[in-house]
Amino acid sequence: MTLSRYHYTPNPDLFLLGERWITRAERSVASVRRFVRDTAGDWDAFGDAPEIAELLVSELATNAMAYGTADAPARNVIRVTVGKLGALLVVDVYDSCVEIPRMRRPSDLETSGRGLSIVEDLSHNWGWTLNPYGKSVWFQLLAWP
Repeated sequence: MTLSRYHYTPNPDLFLLGERWITRAERSVASVRRFVRDTAGDWDAFGDAPEIAELLVSELATNAMAYGTADAPARNVIRVTVGKLGALLVVDVYDSCVEIPRMRRPSDLETSGRGLSIVEDLSHNWGWTLNPYGKSVWFQLLAWP
Protein backbone atom coordinates (compact mmCIF):
# COMPACT_ATOMS: atom_id res chain seq x y z
CA MET A 1 0.00 0.00 0.00
CA THR A 2 1.33 3.44 -0.86
CA LEU A 3 1.12 6.64 1.15
CA SER A 4 -1.51 7.95 -1.24
CA ARG A 5 -3.87 5.18 -0.10
CA TYR A 6 -3.30 5.77 3.57
CA HIS A 7 -5.32 8.47 5.28
CA TYR A 8 -3.66 9.38 8.55
CA THR A 9 -5.17 11.84 11.00
CA PRO A 10 -2.94 12.55 14.01
CA ASN A 11 -5.76 13.67 16.28
CA PRO A 12 -9.47 12.82 16.05
CA ASP A 13 -10.31 16.33 17.32
CA LEU A 14 -8.54 17.92 14.35
CA PHE A 15 -10.96 19.59 11.94
CA LEU A 16 -9.51 19.25 8.45
CA LEU A 17 -9.69 22.56 6.56
CA GLY A 18 -7.92 21.47 3.41
CA GLU A 19 -5.62 18.95 1.78
CA ARG A 20 -3.24 19.25 -1.16
CA TRP A 21 -1.08 16.72 -2.96
CA ILE A 22 2.06 18.07 -4.61
CA THR A 23 4.64 16.57 -6.93
CA ARG A 24 8.36 16.74 -6.34
CA ALA A 25 8.74 19.61 -8.82
CA GLU A 26 10.20 22.88 -7.48
CA ARG A 27 7.14 24.84 -8.64
CA SER A 28 5.05 22.77 -6.22
CA VAL A 29 6.52 24.59 -3.22
CA ALA A 30 5.06 27.90 -4.44
CA SER A 31 1.71 26.19 -5.01
CA VAL A 32 1.59 24.72 -1.51
CA ARG A 33 2.62 28.05 0.04
CA ARG A 34 -0.36 29.74 -1.63
CA PHE A 35 -2.66 26.88 -0.62
CA VAL A 36 -1.72 27.10 3.08
CA ARG A 37 -1.84 30.92 3.19
CA ASP A 38 -5.18 31.04 1.37
CA THR A 39 -6.71 28.27 3.50
CA ALA A 40 -5.68 30.02 6.72
CA GLY A 41 -7.03 33.32 5.39
CA ASP A 42 -10.29 31.76 4.17
CA TRP A 43 -10.89 30.47 7.71
CA ASP A 44 -10.15 33.91 9.21
CA ALA A 45 -6.91 33.11 10.97
CA PHE A 46 -5.93 36.33 12.73
CA GLY A 47 -2.87 38.52 12.52
CA ASP A 48 0.10 37.26 10.58
CA ALA A 49 -0.74 33.57 11.06
CA PRO A 50 -1.43 33.01 7.31
CA GLU A 51 1.93 34.51 6.32
CA ILE A 52 3.85 32.63 9.01
CA ALA A 53 2.14 29.39 8.00
CA GLU A 54 3.14 30.11 4.40
CA LEU A 55 6.80 30.50 5.39
CA LEU A 56 6.85 27.42 7.61
CA VAL A 57 5.17 25.11 5.10
CA SER A 58 7.70 26.28 2.53
CA GLU A 59 10.50 25.06 4.80
CA LEU A 60 8.83 21.70 5.48
CA ALA A 61 7.81 21.07 1.86
CA THR A 62 11.31 21.91 0.66
CA ASN A 63 12.75 19.47 3.21
CA ALA A 64 10.28 16.77 2.17
CA MET A 65 11.36 17.17 -1.45
CA ALA A 66 15.07 17.26 -0.66
CA TYR A 67 15.22 14.54 1.99
CA GLY A 68 11.87 12.85 2.44
CA THR A 69 11.57 11.46 -1.06
CA ALA A 70 15.17 11.44 -2.23
CA ASP A 71 15.23 7.71 -3.08
CA ALA A 72 11.58 7.52 -4.12
CA PRO A 73 10.39 7.44 -7.71
CA ALA A 74 9.70 10.81 -9.35
CA ARG A 75 5.98 10.08 -9.33
CA ASN A 76 6.00 10.04 -5.53
CA VAL A 77 3.97 12.83 -4.03
CA ILE A 78 3.88 14.84 -0.82
CA ARG A 79 0.62 15.50 0.98
CA VAL A 80 -0.03 18.72 2.89
CA THR A 81 -3.00 19.12 5.20
CA VAL A 82 -4.25 22.19 7.03
CA GLY A 83 -6.41 21.71 10.08
CA LYS A 84 -7.88 23.44 13.10
CA LEU A 85 -7.43 22.12 16.62
CA GLY A 86 -9.15 24.56 18.96
CA ALA A 87 -7.31 27.87 18.54
CA LEU A 88 -4.41 26.23 16.68
CA LEU A 89 -3.77 26.04 12.96
CA VAL A 90 -2.10 22.68 12.30
CA VAL A 91 -0.16 22.02 9.09
CA ASP A 92 1.15 18.52 8.31
CA VAL A 93 3.59 17.67 5.53
CA TYR A 94 3.57 13.93 4.76
CA ASP A 95 6.21 12.08 2.76
CA SER A 96 7.07 8.42 2.22
CA CYS A 97 10.42 8.42 4.03
CA VAL A 98 10.58 7.05 7.57
CA GLU A 99 13.82 8.85 8.44
CA ILE A 100 13.08 11.36 11.17
CA PRO A 101 14.00 15.02 10.66
CA ARG A 102 17.00 16.35 12.51
CA MET A 103 17.82 19.90 13.41
CA ARG A 104 21.07 21.22 12.01
CA ARG A 105 23.23 23.97 13.44
CA PRO A 106 24.87 25.45 10.33
CA SER A 107 27.78 27.84 10.54
CA ASP A 108 27.23 31.51 9.80
CA LEU A 109 28.66 31.03 6.31
CA GLU A 110 26.39 28.15 5.26
CA THR A 111 23.47 29.14 3.07
CA SER A 112 21.12 26.31 4.05
CA GLY A 113 20.23 24.12 7.01
CA ARG A 114 18.09 26.57 9.01
CA GLY A 115 14.61 25.37 8.01
CA LEU A 116 13.71 23.41 11.14
CA SER A 117 15.19 26.15 13.34
CA ILE A 118 12.86 28.65 11.66
CA VAL A 119 9.92 26.29 12.21
CA GLU A 120 10.88 25.87 15.87
CA ASP A 121 11.30 29.62 16.42
CA LEU A 122 8.07 30.77 14.74
CA SER A 123 5.61 28.00 15.58
CA HIS A 124 3.61 27.39 18.74
CA ASN A 125 4.76 23.77 18.57
CA TRP A 126 6.21 21.41 15.96
CA GLY A 127 7.22 17.80 15.65
CA TRP A 128 7.08 14.68 13.58
CA THR A 129 5.01 11.52 13.60
CA LEU A 130 5.91 8.21 12.01
CA ASN A 131 3.15 6.18 10.37
CA PRO A 132 3.20 2.86 8.51
CA TYR A 133 3.82 4.56 5.16
CA GLY A 134 6.24 7.35 5.98
CA LYS A 135 6.18 10.34 8.27
CA SER A 136 4.46 13.61 8.93
CA VAL A 137 6.33 16.75 9.98
CA TRP A 138 3.90 19.26 11.44
CA PHE A 139 3.65 22.62 13.09
CA GLN A 140 1.00 24.48 15.04
CA LEU A 141 0.32 28.21 15.13
CA LEU A 142 -2.00 30.13 17.42
CA ALA A 143 -4.47 31.43 14.80
CA TRP A 144 -7.84 32.00 16.49
CA PRO A 145 -8.87 33.63 19.77
